[in-house]
Amino acid sequence: MTKKILINGKLVSDGEVREADILIENQRIVRIDSSLSSEGVCEVIDLEGRYVLPGLIDDQVHFREPGLTHKGSLATESKAAICGGVTSVLEMPNTSPPTTNRAALLEKWERAKGRSFANYAFYLGATNDNLNEIRNVVFGEACGIKVFMGASTGNMLVDDPTVLEGIFSDSPLLIATHCEDSPTIWANEKIFRERFGEDVPMSAHPDIRSEEACYKSSSMAVALAKRHGARLHVLHLSTSRELSLFEPGPIEGKNITAEVCVHHLWFDQSRYADLGSRIKCNPAIKAISDREGLFLGLIQNRIDVVATDHAPHTMEEKMQSYFDAPAGLPLVQHSLQVMLEFYQSGQISLEKIVRKSAHNPAVLFSIVDRGFIREGYFADLVVIDLNRSQIITPESLQYRCRWSPFEGERFSSSIHITLLNGEVVYRDGCPTNKPSGQPLIFKPR
Repeated sequence: MTKKILINGKLVSDGEVREADILIENQRIVRIDSSLSSEGVCEVIDLEGRYVLPGLIDDQVHFREPGLTHKGSLATESKAAICGGVTSVLEMPNTSPPTTNRAALLEKWERAKGRSFANYAFYLGATNDNLNEIRNVVFGEACGIKVFMGASTGNMLVDDPTVLEGIFSDSPLLIATHCEDSPTIWANEKIFRERFGEDVPMSAHPDIRSEEACYKSSSMAVALAKRHGARLHVLHLSTSRELSLFEPGPIEGKNITAEVCVHHLWFDQSRYADLGSRIKCNPAIKAISDREGLFLGLIQNRIDVVATDHAPHTMEEKMQSYFDAPAGLPLVQHSLQVMLEFYQSGQISLEKIVRKSAHNPAVLFSIVDRGFIREGYFADLVVIDLNRSQIITPESLQYRCRWSPFEGERFSSSIHITLLNGEVVYRDGCPTNKPSGQPLIFKPR
């Protein structure tokens, strides 16, 4: 067993900030107190007054493995995650082949062993014809059931009303939904094709994947969940209108929850003019009023979780015309820095950032012993430096795709150290080359 101690830190956890030292032994936090003794300790890390947060838990990432590894892999994208202070990830099923049966799910767990730099778990994807797979999944084999209630890749669009009723009535796990109404989108595409042919401008994206498309689908999901008493988590809200579907209040006890992603808080549709397809994502980045409304919903606790929907594509793929350019952005390396910008400008507290990005995902998905700075919990920690800025350059990126919508941005804060399971895996721009991520363990609510 090795012991290390973090001294002179300001701990942000459980709704408070306090000055304390952290003693770590055998992957876990064994004591939190002021002026802890360093006797018998192998390593002392002086944080010099910096803030210590629990490692972030990103409940929505696409790491592209298997089948799409020219875009990213479990190894490359998880290394980017730890560089950004994200220590645990829940990975999505729309790979090639898709993760829509238990055999593919178990194969993914095997792929991640010894290769993931972050702790990991995987969703089982729903289709119109795999209801029995969903009914039979064992708790802990998947973190949740992902349902694309809108256009998706492959055969993962679930638009059969009978199947949707079956999923919401019978799923043994939390149901996480992508909510956009496909018929509405297809009708909007027809309108813009008639006007522009195949040369539709990127700025039309929020009109094609419109507020109406989002609200129609998310309101259906909420109605289904209420009718069947299902646990529902609506992913990546993009409109202020959808906020009316969700109740304010703490996440504990909620059966219906919502998420916002950092790009919907940071960008608005004015940025299509300079970033174009680089910010093409589904659901679309929309009006400034939506961005402001989503932030207010986060502060008011109608929105429970902040995530990324990290979804890398090559630049060559992204630089195609509107209908050919794929949707999705690489984001996991900078999500915490984005949120710290909001803290620096006085819009949100560190305690609330931690609650939405670490505590609430741990509570929502029933993740064992992670997401908090507590004695007995795994030492997944991120030390932030609020006084050291960073300009995002291509050279600093860990993504396999080697680009970011934040390139050229100067963030006023930076990630100083990331610890994973008690070990330093990132320090001042230098990640470890030894993947040490562990499978996440879940405990029923």
